[in-house]
Formats: sequence, structure tokens, C-alpha cells
Amino acid sequence: MSGSKIINGLHDAIDHAKGYGGSAREHTVVVHKIDVRAVRESLRLTQEEFALRFGFNLGTLRGWEQGRRQPDGTARVLLKVIMNAPDAVEKALSA
Repeated sequence: MSGSKIINGLHDAIDHAKGYGGSAREHTVVVHKIDVRAVRESLRLTQEEFALRFGFNLGTLRGWEQGRRQPDGTARVLLKVIMNAPDAVEKALSA
């Protein structure tokens, strides 16, 4: 990409942020919350077992379950995979 294309793209982004027209496009990604407790309970694991098995900090896991915090993007992806294919995650982690 040439320097002028980058500069033009930055100008478009600034115009868009200011509410002006322009060619900038906006994408919205909806990220659904994950019920971490439900994921853990579906595997019939204690908090300690779940944290140890999948490499989560126990305090962080408790914070998620108590609603004080939400998993970030990477943790949310891992939790989704655990929810759908826990054996695959365990296999990958043990390799």
C-alpha cells in the first residue's frame, strides 16, 4: 500500500469520526457474554478443577462467575471452544 493511500485512509477515518461523509466503512461486531459458570458446570468441574485443567487463574475465574468482570476477547474465544469441544482443548493443552 502506498503512503498516499494510507494518508487518504487516515483522513477518511478522521472525517468519519467527526461525523462527516466520506468513504470510511464501519463494522460492528456483536460479542455475546458467556456464562462461565454454566460452561464449568456443564463439565461437572469445581472452580479449582476448571481453572487448573484449562489454565485460568482461579481468582479471575471467580471474578467472571461472580459478574465482577467479563472474559476478554482471547479468554472468550477459549471459553467458546471449551464449551463446544472441551476434549480438543484438553488434547491441545497436553501436547
